[in-house]
Amino acid sequence: MTSQHPGVLAPHGQVPSSKAALIMGALGVVYGDIGTSPLYTLRACLVGFADLEPAHVLGVLSILFWLLMLVVSFKYVTLILRADNRGEGGTLALLELAVRGRQGPARWLLIVLGIFGASLFYGDSMITPAISVLSAIEGVGVVSHTLDPWIVPMSLVVLILLFAIQSRGTGAMGKLFGPVMGVWFVTLALLGGWQIWQAPQILQALNPVWALRFIDDFPLGSFLLLGAVVLALTGAEALYADMGHFGRPAIRRAWFAMVLPALVLCYFGQGALLLREPQAIRNPFFLMAPEWGLVPLVVLATIATVVASQAVISGAYSVTRQAVQLGFWPRMQILHTSAAEKGQIYLPQVNALLLVAVLILVLLFQDSESLAAAYGFAVTGTMLVTTVLAFSVLPRGATGGRRVLWLAVLGVLLVVDLLLFGANIFKIHEGGWLPLLVGTVVFMLMMTWRRGRTLLANMQRRDHQPLTEFMTQLEAFPPARVPGTAIFMTMNPGVVPAALLHNLKHNKVLHEHVLFLTIRVEDVPYASADERFDVEQISPSCWQVVVHYGFKEDPDVPVVLRLVAEAYPEIDLEPMRTSYYLSRQTVVAAKRPAMQRWRRSIFAFMARNGTRSTKFFKIPPNRVVEMGMQVEL
Repeated sequence: MTSQHPGVLAPHGQVPSSKAALIMGALGVVYGDIGTSPLYTLRACLVGFADLEPAHVLGVLSILFWLLMLVVSFKYVTLILRADNRGEGGTLALLELAVRGRQGPARWLLIVLGIFGASLFYGDSMITPAISVLSAIEGVGVVSHTLDPWIVPMSLVVLILLFAIQSRGTGAMGKLFGPVMGVWFVTLALLGGWQIWQAPQILQALNPVWALRFIDDFPLGSFLLLGAVVLALTGAEALYADMGHFGRPAIRRAWFAMVLPALVLCYFGQGALLLREPQAIRNPFFLMAPEWGLVPLVVLATIATVVASQAVISGAYSVTRQAVQLGFWPRMQILHTSAAEKGQIYLPQVNALLLVAVLILVLLFQDSESLAAAYGFAVTGTMLVTTVLAFSVLPRGATGGRRVLWLAVLGVLLVVDLLLFGANIFKIHEGGWLPLLVGTVVFMLMMTWRRGRTLLANMQRRDHQPLTEFMTQLEAFPPARVPGTAIFMTMNPGVVPAALLHNLKHNKVLHEHVLFLTIRVEDVPYASADERFDVEQISPSCWQVVVHYGFKEDPDVPVVLRLVAEAYPEIDLEPMRTSYYLSRQTVVAAKRPAMQRWRRSIFAFMARNGTRSTKFFKIPPNRVVEMGMQVEL
């Protein structure tokens, strides 16, 4: 007997119901990173010119403006937001859409690209807090150069405090994020508008002819310039990754109604200042402000960069949780910091590693200009992966001319992404090696873990006999039966779990009721209520239960078993009469290894240091019996 029964699903996260509140929330979470880019972008673009001429300012500004329109407004806000996985976005969500229904080498290639793109995100998560906070604190040097030696120590203090409060959750701070960023974007618009009023000729840069002239005059220089211009596009991936929190309409309205106008005014305002005072290139953002407004602007910028850093740190938590659920990372401790909002999570190990990495970056690079060289590689790599995956998703279902149009548009965007990525390759020796190294190491770890788990699952399917036949024979000639229910957790439904064989061998007993439990993570962010679990009775006193979760959900075995007990009262699942039997595997070398020695060692290390099954699945530890065994790889 096989049946499905609905379970009770927690909400995706409570979000404000009004459009205005949603837009304000999107300002605080989605646009923190791209909203603080004006602090350092234009200076990074123009600082290399020995003599800064008006044509240079107009040409660079025109390139920056049209890339902002093409990459962010058109590619992400207009097109990529269409590719939602049941309302969720992000590289891993897009990957699941891209591989759905695909088999063979094409599926494997897409998985490799998607995981590498997700791995590069960790490099971005390290650099964003460092460069954002450093660029804000550097404003004190504009107030007084005597404060320059204090920039790095003050940045370290702000970053340590930022990571220290992560365990408290973002609930209380989240209420301030939107209004703070609202004030920030209004400030950007006012500062930029005031400067444009004094030098309106800067508006000529809206004409793409200036960009084309600059490219014609400096063909190689224009290509290399893209490595700095891309700083204006950082955070574009957040538009897609945070779609599940605020929805497509709110993100689009916030961008076109407030964020884009404020950014354009600010960038053009800095350009207007440089037309009048080329020497302001030392810090064109803070020098836009009047002298009396410098200190308040430094304070506001510091707060805004904390918001931007908070958003990318939370993003690292979300990506890690998705990787765990999809089988690319060992189980990790996931703490929920809010009883109301499901998306607010805290991963202690990730937080500690990110803090150490960010502090090392600040001490290593010392200033935001040096860090800017390291920044673009991770961002452009992730953007390129997103476009490649989009080829497998957006044209799906389209036919004839419409499909040709989709492919042509995506082809143009792919060329742009290749140019941006190619320009940043030349910055590898200046610091771009860092996110590349981080991404490569994380990618290697993810693929090693996935390979090891696949080999173990294949071995279990190959070595163990069919469950139904085994239990039917066992109940025909049963060993001693003991009261209560035994729950055996297994990766592979339909085969006899090793823990059952060990229990029969050593204890020589069988419980009155036996339940085989498998947790499956589907390629959707959230499993619907009528898809939560399947129950199959395979013998008079034995059942098999397969529980389905989305890759953004956290498994909770006691909760789902209560639902099973309500639907199937004949199964005795009273907590105090239930025992859980789990296998704890130790990886050892086989005579004919299935993995290289170094990969096997890494896999074994990750397996030993992963979160225990009891904690990850929220199983009461005093009801668990672990059966140790060695597995040859």
